Amino acid sequence: MDHSEATAVARPYHHGDLKTALLTQAEAILERDGIQALTLRAAARAAGVSHAAPANHFGDLTGLLSELAAVGFIRFSAMLTAARATGGGGQPSGSRAMGQAYVTFARTYPNLFILMFRGERLDTTRPALRDAMDAAAQALRSVGAPPAVPLPPLQAAARAAARWSLVHGFAMLLLDGRLAGMIGSLSPNEDADDLLDAVLAVTRFDG
Repeated sequence: MDHSEATAVARPYHHGDLKTALLTQAEAILERDGIQALTLRAAARAAGVSHAAPANHFGDLTGLLSELAAVGFIRFSAMLTAARATGGGGQPSGSRAMGQAYVTFARTYPNLFILMFRGERLDTTRPALRDAMDAAAQALRSVGAPPAVPLPPLQAAARAAARWSLVHGFAMLLLDGRLAGMIGSLSPNEDADDLLDAVLAVTRFDG
């Protein structure tokens, strides 16, 4: 690398919010090349800044991944909340809409979705990630109309866990390609969305 190239790499970033730019580039690398390709240096290179720049905002790779997961959870919460509102709040259609939104997020941002739920790669003590995860949990707890009679804590937790397990498991099976055979056996005008809607219906997702 000659002097002009070194100067270009080390030149301070002057085009807006560097942290956001680094997160944007990090997400692009994650979705395009996978988590194994995402490093502080790779994010810096993509943003056109010094390789030392990301450390000023994230500390280390765990910090970068954690902040990126926080971005994902914020986006995830917004999609769930919008689906609930569009689908009719706590009514059955709203619950199914949130289930569809959950899986749609996973299909749209597959590697980000996987990162968000890989706790060993994240620092959940970071405020941005902790707050984003809390918001997502609150959105998930809003699924379904409240029961006519309040449930005991165990039953309430079991119902929430069953719903979450259902949509999360479907999303992971879909991302892993494990549902390809089932989807291929459907009618030509039916797809993964139709299969999920049928699953939510037959398992009384709204109950």
